[in-house]
Amino acid sequence: MGSQVQRTERRINEAVRGADTTRKVVIASGAVGRAPFCFVECFGNQPAVVVADANTYTAAGRAVMGAFEAAGSFKVRRPFVIEDDDLHAEYRFVEMLAEFIRHADAVPIAVGSGTINDLVKLASHQCGKPYMVVATAASMDGYTAFGASITKDNYKQTIFCPAPVALIADVNIIENAPQGMNESGYADLIAKIPAGADWIVADALGIEPIHQRAWSLVQPNLRDWVADPEGIRSKDRNVLVMLMEGLIMSGLAMQVAQSSRPASGADHLFSHLWDNEHHVHNGVAPSHGVKVGIGAICSEALYEYILGLRAEEIRYDAASVAERWPSWDSMRSLIAKDFSDPLLAEQATAQCEAKYIDAVALSMRLDLLHSIWDDLGGRLREQLIGAETIQDMIRRAGAPSTPDEIGIGYRRLRRSFESSRLLRQRHTILDLAFEIGVWDRAVDSLFAPGGFWRDE
Repeated sequence: MGSQVQRTERRINEAVRGADTTRKVVIASGAVGRAPFCFVECFGNQPAVVVADANTYTAAGRAVMGAFEAAGSFKVRRPFVIEDDDLHAEYRFVEMLAEFIRHADAVPIAVGSGTINDLVKLASHQCGKPYMVVATAASMDGYTAFGASITKDNYKQTIFCPAPVALIADVNIIENAPQGMNESGYADLIAKIPAGADWIVADALGIEPIHQRAWSLVQPNLRDWVADPEGIRSKDRNVLVMLMEGLIMSGLAMQVAQSSRPASGADHLFSHLWDNEHHVHNGVAPSHGVKVGIGAICSEALYEYILGLRAEEIRYDAASVAERWPSWDSMRSLIAKDFSDPLLAEQATAQCEAKYIDAVALSMRLDLLHSIWDDLGGRLREQLIGAETIQDMIRRAGAPSTPDEIGIGYRRLRRSFESSRLLRQRHTILDLAFEIGVWDRAVDSLFAPGGFWRDE
């Protein structure tokens, strides 16, 4: 495993040099023992305070405290362990942590994965404090990401805040993560494939240019990072190191771009939608990565339909575009009808208004699309791997690969395509299908007899 760790650390260290905030990343067996030395390198002789929940304190927090005590002469406060059984990435917990951090007068060390990291990230920022994170699972890409995904006012949103200054990922701890967490991270990582396709489209249409540095941190090595799904299930250490590398690099790419675009496309919209609908299955909310994985399969399946179109099928004269394209007032009414929660409808309306274009602008966009269709189609086919392939790889890694496994029925999944399209400003394959004018038949085909999501 040593050579793989060395290769991973070398690539990450190169990436960190261009990062906005993160200055130190350590991945190794026994890395938690280096926590105090990593801390003092980044924060000097400031006091430290461990923040964890009951499970993550047992998994790694106690070991971090032991490392500080063994190192001696380091100032470390009594740990703050959140005992709430309902702990999740909700703003009330941010407020609680911010109140603690202000009075603790110490640099927080977040010990955990997605929830703890996001809560400490935002709370630290609100207190004007940097922070460090000790990962307990390779479960998501947010460790080194710009922004925190938090539910505020009943709406899941990404709130501005800087990434950690330092990250420690102990392979021994990652290997012993609870069942399903590393598998969730694999699904989150493989979703960067269709997310990359969404960015290619947005770039080609002049909507959101590709940030070349951010792209280079994720896409060139992505196929290698996800090449061994069975290794995730069997907890192969080399494979877990590569998974962690991919997730960390995705976060660093978001730092560089100051946006989640390098790691997020339509796949994440499905996840955000189900978050906002407070979806639970068997009494538990499915993990972020698992939901993203299902969204990634949906994206790939829709791409397959769209890429089956000929250039002639997406060419429209201005009059026909004007006839079929909804006005902004019609779009606003559609959003209000689609989202029964008034606050969610208000948020979705603001997001959609930011990306809405009128019929004249759409006609120009479709003219451009027609002129580049063959070349763009070639680039997208090279990027994508196919819905069946991505579904099979997620399944082989041990993560849910069908919507019913997370309690989403086919009728609800069909409705989720529409709602996800309306949820965010980000342009994705969902918008492309709608703009081309094939939305209903494209999505319906996925659920028809013989379609990808046929209900058998």
